[in-house]
Amino acid sequence: MARPAHRRPGQSRKAQYSLFAAYVVAVTGAVAGLLLAILSVADPVGFAQLRVASHEITAPIARVTRSVTGSISGIDDAVSAYVSAGSQNRRLRKELAETRRQLVATSAMQEENRQLKALLQLQQTNRDAIANGYLLTSTSTSSKRLALLSIGRNLGIAPGQPVRGADGLIGRVLSAGPSVSQVLLLADVDNVVPVRRARDGLPALSTGKGNGDLDIRTLNIANNPFKPGDILVTSGTGGLYPPNIPVAIVVRRQDDGALARPLADPGKVDAVSVLRPYTPDNIEAAPTPAPPAASAPAGTP
Repeated sequence: MARPAHRRPGQSRKAQYSLFAAYVVAVTGAVAGLLLAILSVADPVGFAQLRVASHEITAPIARVTRSVTGSISGIDDAVSAYVSAGSQNRRLRKELAETRRQLVATSAMQEENRQLKALLQLQQTNRDAIANGYLLTSTSTSSKRLALLSIGRNLGIAPGQPVRGADGLIGRVLSAGPSVSQVLLLADVDNVVPVRRARDGLPALSTGKGNGDLDIRTLNIANNPFKPGDILVTSGTGGLYPPNIPVAIVVRRQDDGALARPLADPGKVDAVSVLRPYTPDNIEAAPTPAPPAASAPAGTP
């Protein structure tokens, strides 16, 4: 059946109440707005007080809203900072790894340059060296002070040959293998080296103490003129070690001589030269004395 034309829409009582409430709110809002407009014209002071009162009423709501908004904004900033810190941390780690690789490469190049310079200095200093090599290892705690040399009989190395570094004397070859050799260091108790003081040629003997230091004693026991800072070089006396190779520096005077420290530290020296054993030029065979001339017999003209 067709809907009557005079029937009002929304037959439910709930819809009618909602429509009536909307009318009431609209009319009330319009009346309140009109009254406020009249009040603002008729009594501006009262209207201002009314506006302040309304602000006081709405202030707590505004504070809560601002706090919630600030908290949400703070959370957003914290999340953004965390994400940014994570990406920045990854970038910094990548840069650190790259810097570390560059540092390792630079250190390797510097070490290689140092070894090449030391070897070049040795070649310029010892043009008559048998061969040049490197100290692979050296003992620092044992009383037997030995070092392992990277060359052996394949390059003409033999026991008894002197070994020196750029800073001074290292020792002598103790034994030689096919491709490596053992070096008896200056600090070994069995290594005795004739030396002299560089500034005046005072002769002395250097003996290893087994702890890295050297015991220096003059040939004249009653005379002990050594002072800290005295430089000692090889004298060439007795052969084996060529003269004028730096040996040690005096660090302390003792009752019967001096305590010295080798100028060439085997733990820090890499490139070394093996020298030919020194033979002094003045060591010659003594001339055989001529037999005395026979006396002429008496009466011979």
